[in-house]
Amino acid sequence: MKKTKVDHYTDKEALEFHSHKKPGKIEIRASKNMITKRDLALAYSPGVAVPVKKISENPDAAYDYTSKGNLVAVISNGSAILGMGNLGALASKPVMEGKAVLFKRFADIDSIDLEINSSNADEIINSIKNFSPSFGGINLEDIAAPDCFIIEDKLKEILDIPVFHDDQHGTAIITSAALINALDITKKSIDKIKVVINGAGASAMACANLFKKNGVIQKNITMVDRTGVIFRGRENLNQWKSSHAIETTNRTLDDAINNADVFLGLSAKGALTKAMVKKMAKKPIIFACANPDPEITPEEIEEVRDDAIIATGRSDYPNQVNNLIGFPYIFRGALDVRSKTINEEMKIAAAQAIAKLAREDVPDEVVAAMGGERPHYGKDYIIPSTFDPRLISIIPSAVAKAAMDTGVARKKIENFEIYQEQLKQRLDPTVTIMQGINSYVKKNQKKIVFADGEDENTLKAAIAFKNSKLGIPILIGKEEKIKEQIKKIGYNENFDIEIVNSKDTPKREKYVKYLFEKLQREQGLLEWDCDRLVRNDRVIWASCMVACGDADGAVTGNTRRFGASLEKIKQVVDVRAGEIMFGLNLVVHEGKTIFIGDTSVHEYPSAEQLSEIAISAARVVKLFGFEPKVAFVSHSTFGQPLTSRTKHIKEAVEILKSKKVSFEFDGDMQPDVALNEEYKSLYPFSNIVGNANILIMPGQHSAAISYKLMKTLGDSKVIGPLLIGLGLPIEIAPLRSSTSEILNLASVAAYSADIIDYKK
Repeated sequence: MKKTKVDHYTDKEALEFHSHKKPGKIEIRASKNMITKRDLALAYSPGVAVPVKKISENPDAAYDYTSKGNLVAVISNGSAILGMGNLGALASKPVMEGKAVLFKRFADIDSIDLEINSSNADEIINSIKNFSPSFGGINLEDIAAPDCFIIEDKLKEILDIPVFHDDQHGTAIITSAALINALDITKKSIDKIKVVINGAGASAMACANLFKKNGVIQKNITMVDRTGVIFRGRENLNQWKSSHAIETTNRTLDDAINNADVFLGLSAKGALTKAMVKKMAKKPIIFACANPDPEITPEEIEEVRDDAIIATGRSDYPNQVNNLIGFPYIFRGALDVRSKTINEEMKIAAAQAIAKLAREDVPDEVVAAMGGERPHYGKDYIIPSTFDPRLISIIPSAVAKAAMDTGVARKKIENFEIYQEQLKQRLDPTVTIMQGINSYVKKNQKKIVFADGEDENTLKAAIAFKNSKLGIPILIGKEEKIKEQIKKIGYNENFDIEIVNSKDTPKREKYVKYLFEKLQREQGLLEWDCDRLVRNDRVIWASCMVACGDADGAVTGNTRRFGASLEKIKQVVDVRAGEIMFGLNLVVHEGKTIFIGDTSVHEYPSAEQLSEIAISAARVVKLFGFEPKVAFVSHSTFGQPLTSRTKHIKEAVEILKSKKVSFEFDGDMQPDVALNEEYKSLYPFSNIVGNANILIMPGQHSAAISYKLMKTLGDSKVIGPLLIGLGLPIEIAPLRSSTSEILNLASVAAYSADIIDYKK
């Protein structure tokens, strides 16, 4: 079982992350336009009175006229925060905000965190009962046992919306899915296996309950707490532990583990020993889920058993038991049918759907999202990856169907195929794309030069690149200044990262020689001119490093204008033979992904250049996992109105027709026609209308203005501009780029360095 490295960061970075711009991780935004006086009149008084009356007449109408149907309350009293214990309600707020972010990121569910400053279960129940009408579901989090049982049970009794304690049921669902597949691989029958559960907290009890619901016989489950085996007749057992007591002579974990088929650990590091593992049955199933350190490491297990199936709670080993695979999607399905509860049948349906997904062949689009890795069902793959984009369509569907079948759904889904397609649209494509790229480059690490090494955001990006194991960063700058910045960020000034500059005489001489040979005829430069360029310009130096094989790629910009950086790069690197160089931006807005070009190179491209840009853009978009559909955009649509400024666009379309390309394209058309399906009825002859994902702009000005407006005012996510057609993998970050934007470009450069043959 191969272990991978996990990401690292300083306390200061974590604090800066939470305090940057707006403190915290969540905010509330209006979902409707609030521009005009009429808008406000509709939103509030007097227009708001109309839905108020409807809801007073029919409470279910709240799902139609308010956010209730997509709103979950994430609630804690801070009595059991992560593994840190009872730190109070307020201290739990960063965790609850984080949970809200996960709901949004993975299932497009809006969440509000509510921290209740009370250790009294009745007070907490009463508080939640009173504000519950505002929400479509309640997620309980980090509440200590036994209060978590009491609170959840009572709320499920009195409320008519889903109540879910993720610490219990999320863990139970994922471990049940893992157990289903582990039993399938080992060919063991669920009604015959012997299970030992070490730990008797909320999650352990929930796992035991769901195991029984899935078919494990109660007498075959032995639960062990700090005192020992929970057996019938043991004194001082509470009502919850008593329900798991069995007739047995075993008194210790060492006793119980003898010939056990399954070990589930939800306890502490070191609880399971190698000697105990030796005593287990053939093909043992060992889920060591204590965090951050498992009850026993996979390496220790493999020292004594070569037939074990192993899972942990950690991301640096295969088969991670991670609640993130479950809770967002379970709520998604429950909310979409307006379920009154999350019952046992819905939990079982989720577990079975997760298990089934791991057994299926992984399609190409999922492979791309997972960084080129194609996992195969077996010992090291019994649970899907947390980043598998199929989860959003598979689990909610199973949960929703189970809710409908058991009569707890207020709303029916008529067509599950359409529903699954709608679910897929909820994912943020930029996240999926970058996750795929990052997963790929982690396995194929490259040396990437960060040219502006003294810039704080660039330096942070380089450190994140290193700590996230995306590749090997190289910084250009003055060593003393960079070390000062490193210390300022929160690391030791001797942090292990390579720093280079023009003081490196052998490299400087090599780069001068390379540049002089290239430019003496092209630009009539003398050797000392080239020496001056190499010595004084970091972009030149970075480009030479890549050109001379001392690095695989580079990222620059952020401290100077894009055009100025590009001019320096062009002195060192040529355009690839047979290619056209242009800027391509990936833009995501409200779930729709489009690519815009040329955003940065050609001021006013000719018809031939536009056609070449379209061909190259289509090739790149395919690499990102999209089927290219190209629209040549203009202020005119199919010749109306025809002006001198639209003529070359129509010519570009005709040129493409003559080249018989394999992708769909059309034009000229206005951008709203290209992107809005409402125009299909007006132009039924075009497959591109309403479906375009590549917008070829008539000029650099319109392209750059468009994406920057969308980024600044349209709440759009932007990656790029990516330099397409350049002879080496070098990317330019626009002025004042954020750390994450620079990091994304560095990953793209590393990705390009591996998948593109620049020697052709």
